[in-house]
Amino acid sequence: MAIAAPAGRLQIAGERQSGQDVRTQNVTAVSAIANIVKTSLGPVGLDKMLVDDIGDVTVTNDGATILKLLEVQHPAAKILVELAELQDAEVGDGTTSVVILAAELLKRANDLVRAKIHPTSIIAGYRLAMREAVKFIEELMAIKTSQLGPETLLAAAKTSMGSKIVGAEGDFFGKMVVEAIQAVQTTDQNGKVRYPVRSINILKASGQSALQSQLIKGYAINCARAAQGMPTRVSPARIACLDMNLQKARLQMGVQVLVTDPKELEAIRQREFDITKERIAKILDAGANVVLTTKGIDDSSLKYFVEAGVLAVRRVPKDDLKRIAKATGATVVGVLADMEGDESFDASSLGEAEEVTETRVADDAMVMISGAKTSRAATLLLRGANDMHLDEMDRSLHDALCVVKRVLESGSVVPGGGAVEAGLSVYLENFATSLGSREQLAIAEFADALLVIPKTLAVNAAKDATELVAKLRAFHHTAQASPDKRALGQVGLDLINGEVVNNVEAGVLEPALSKTKMIQFATEAALTILRIDDLIKLDAPEEQGEE
Repeated sequence: MAIAAPAGRLQIAGERQSGQDVRTQNVTAVSAIANIVKTSLGPVGLDKMLVDDIGDVTVTNDGATILKLLEVQHPAAKILVELAELQDAEVGDGTTSVVILAAELLKRANDLVRAKIHPTSIIAGYRLAMREAVKFIEELMAIKTSQLGPETLLAAAKTSMGSKIVGAEGDFFGKMVVEAIQAVQTTDQNGKVRYPVRSINILKASGQSALQSQLIKGYAINCARAAQGMPTRVSPARIACLDMNLQKARLQMGVQVLVTDPKELEAIRQREFDITKERIAKILDAGANVVLTTKGIDDSSLKYFVEAGVLAVRRVPKDDLKRIAKATGATVVGVLADMEGDESFDASSLGEAEEVTETRVADDAMVMISGAKTSRAATLLLRGANDMHLDEMDRSLHDALCVVKRVLESGSVVPGGGAVEAGLSVYLENFATSLGSREQLAIAEFADALLVIPKTLAVNAAKDATELVAKLRAFHHTAQASPDKRALGQVGLDLINGEVVNNVEAGVLEPALSKTKMIQFATEAALTILRIDDLIKLDAPEEQGEE
């Protein structure tokens, strides 16, 4: 029933699309997004060059980075961008795969709707297929890392970096990543072992080759001492982390001081210097011999630090300061005293470390904090030809760090190279035929959609995708019909030689968590878009009244 708004009231005018029109439009938008990242999947995937409106250039094949930089307008396509960000946050890798799978699931669901299958039946079938897929991975395909030995971590790191710019030097960077993650191992309050990736700082210095990159045990920052007269090494270090200016105190904006005697001007000026001196005295009296601040330190303040033999660093990035405070047990202090002069800074606010040193890398100075009190820290110093190369190395190593962390924390891996998707496809096809309801059609389409991953891998490697995927499916069909399902179920694609091989023996491994999350997230995203059957674009309301 249409309701007419009385004259003089607000009327909402808009454009409406419904039914199959809106579904087709959503599928087209989602497929366009998937096609952008599709060619970057796999060990021989290609890179994308993105240039923003001010001319900054980014060269990458990381799905989440590509989608983040694209200015996506279509609401359905935005769901895929958020999907990639979610996969990146939860797992750290597999962002391209999850977008491609979500688009394929949606495309096949749309075909079923055209064939007069109701969306509710498709949604029920997809949800059932997702649950069965996750159960299959966890029970039949996941391999405990304890069965594979310590080289599993290196294999998982190399697999993650295989599709990246550092893939050619996988052994070198893989060892560096594994050592870095193991260096920051901590135990939480519940006694559970954790590997915080945020405790690993990545520094970039252009010049020299990528193989000159190194792992430094300790937290390093791209900053130098504030003055030449300060020591280059302090041991043991007691660190003050400040989020404030150590400069001559000035009156705040809007504060007026009426001076009747010119002699009082000098007293005011002297008091400004004294306030700064008192602040620094509080820091030194607390026992600090290293001072890190996010803001400035002026020359008069530097003089006091140099005389006391303190190593002071200014303009420290706030994120770095917070991480240093967490690692050393320090408190980030923004105010040293209140108006009455009551002290709020003492020895308990200081952090502790075995030593703090200043070293030089290329033309830049670097301050290194080693032996932090509360948690361990590590720094990856990357070298490369230019900034674009270094940025992509940074993204590649971050993904590898997240993958190794997930393997360590979950303790299970699965074979890569399309092995999981091919095995799931065969299993879900057989499972679908055991059902006597309409959901059978949706599960069969879900099984077919999973093959988009091995097909895309083969196409990107310039191989015959049809032949390779047929061989792969034949192996997995035999595996699931035989008593020893696990051995044959480890077969995946060797994209360099264009063969079907046992990827566990070949060392192509991924965290089991990566695959289960990919299937769950892709299914939920596809169903979110499939449920939409009306698109209403609202215009800005216009006030209709007398002129």
